[in-house]
Amino acid sequence: MHPSRRSGRYRLGLVVATLVALVGAGLTVVGTASAADSLLSQGRPASASSTEGGGYGAGAAVDGNNGTRWASAFSDPQWIQVDLGATATISQVVLAWEGAYGKSFKIQTSPNTTTWTDIYSTTTGTGGTQTLNVTGSGRYVRMYGTARGTGYGYSLWEFKVYGTGGSGSTPMPSPTFTDEVTHHEFQANCAFTQNRPDDPIVYPGLPGASHMHTFVGNTTTNASSTAASLLAGSTSCTNPHDRSAYWFPSFYKGADLIQPIGDQVIYYKSGILEYWRVQSFPQGLRFVVGSPTATLEQFRDSPGTVEGFECGNISFSWDIPTNCPAGSQVNVRYQAPSCWDGVNLDSANHKSHMSYPVSGYCPESHPVAVPMLEFKIAFPASGDLTQARLSSGRGYTWHYDFFNAWDNPAILQALVTHCINGGLQCNPRGYDQYKPHRGAALTPAFELP
Repeated sequence: MHPSRRSGRYRLGLVVATLVALVGAGLTVVGTASAADSLLSQGRPASASSTEGGGYGAGAAVDGNNGTRWASAFSDPQWIQVDLGATATISQVVLAWEGAYGKSFKIQTSPNTTTWTDIYSTTTGTGGTQTLNVTGSGRYVRMYGTARGTGYGYSLWEFKVYGTGGSGSTPMPSPTFTDEVTHHEFQANCAFTQNRPDDPIVYPGLPGASHMHTFVGNTTTNASSTAASLLAGSTSCTNPHDRSAYWFPSFYKGADLIQPIGDQVIYYKSGILEYWRVQSFPQGLRFVVGSPTATLEQFRDSPGTVEGFECGNISFSWDIPTNCPAGSQVNVRYQAPSCWDGVNLDSANHKSHMSYPVSGYCPESHPVAVPMLEFKIAFPASGDLTQARLSSGRGYTWHYDFFNAWDNPAILQALVTHCINGGLQCNPRGYDQYKPHRGAALTPAFELP
């Protein structure tokens, strides 16, 4: 045998033996995924056993941003998992650790988050960026840490899963505009229409079964309203395509029913950090926000941002102020959940199909980010308000209902795309007066350009 061939074969055998030994020892083997394999995890729903605090949610590890990260509590074990949307064949996992890394951990796959199969395991992790060539399949992939490498928790800048299959959908990319983003919203301005003791979501088909509600938006709303009847109705909203129904408990000052005057502001905002991933509501979606039986603590500590009641110099009041400056008004603001389960337009309690984001990201159970509604309702009440109340009780029983009936889904989507995804502060036709160069989503007649 030619000496050079023998030495070359010998060196190749030595390399193979070394790789086998490294894998057996649980050390990282650096490699690249097949050219046919894709990054399956980016932008997909992620969840974790814990988070260190706000801003460190699981979604930060699958957002494609090396400046955001997931961080866990300072204990063992901990895990982070990503839902690929459908069964996938996994060929590679990349872990970009922050300083708080896993010394002992596993990479596991599962079809259902109940039974897990190990496709990689180590007890000698050293942190840094680890590229793991693996073989496995499943809809869910997780890093399961059993021993931390530091006194902190586990923290990943990025958790990347490569392979074939999965949902096959391409997540919306982050925007490329250069404007500074301070808002991501548009307004639905809708005037008062009527007071009725009706609630077509909680008490459908039962007129008079509810406490008194004040309605804005669709002018035909009553106990028997359906998606079809609302779409056939008219609206008090500035945008004529918004035939949605919005309602809330009526406001009383003593025995006097105080009606909101003029357009009431209903914001459509992003409730998640990655505002460019928000999608429009499906037609017919409906839900209830808050509770008529809430305590002050439950109102104040809602998972969503609660600005509560305000008037004059009073703000963040968890009940109706007892006195407001003469000529002022009582405002109340309360944010809705903005993550949808992607399946149900309603649920038995009119809430379970919706969820608030967790640390700025939608949870695995409710993966679809939809606009976050924030009602800002103004009641013209001032002076002595010790006798002021809601039809449901004290101020902290504030709640509201939403029944989506935009008559043209493309109109709503245009506003979501231009204003929420585009990082603007828009009026009802999708125009940001502070950034006129960006144009408007709709024509002055509220139609698509």
